[in-house]
Amino acid sequence: MADLNIPNLNIKSDKYIFKKKLNLRRKSKRRLFTESFFLFILSVLLVYINYLIPNKNLLLKNLPSTINKSFLLLIELFSYLYEIFLVIFIFASSLTVLILMIGSFYRLLRVSKRKSKKIKL
Repeated sequence: MADLNIPNLNIKSDKYIFKKKLNLRRKSKRRLFTESFFLFILSVLLVYINYLIPNKNLLLKNLPSTINKSFLLLIELFSYLYEIFLVIFIFASSLTVLILMIGSFYRLLRVSKRKSKKIKL
C-alpha cells in the first residue's frame, strides 16, 4: 500500500508552464536611452562603411548581368559534376565486373576439378 500512487488533483495544468518565467517588467528610461544610442551608433557605422565602398552605382548597374553569369557558371559546374560522376561510375562498375568475372571463373575451375568422393570399404 505504501507504493500506491494517488494522482494529485491540485496540480495546475501545463498550459501555463512558462508564464511565470516571463519578464513582464518595463525597461527603465536609462536602459531604453542606452539601447537607442547603441542602435544609432551602429546605423552610423553601417552608413560610413557603405560610403567607403567605391563604384556603388556601377556595381548596382552590373548586378543583373553578374547574377546571370553566376547562374550560367553554376549550370556549367553541375554539368561537369555529372561527367565526373559518370566517369567514376564507369571505373567502379568496370572494377566490379572484373572482380565478379574472376570470381565466377575461379568457382567454375574449383567445381570442375573437384574430386569425386571415393567410398572406402
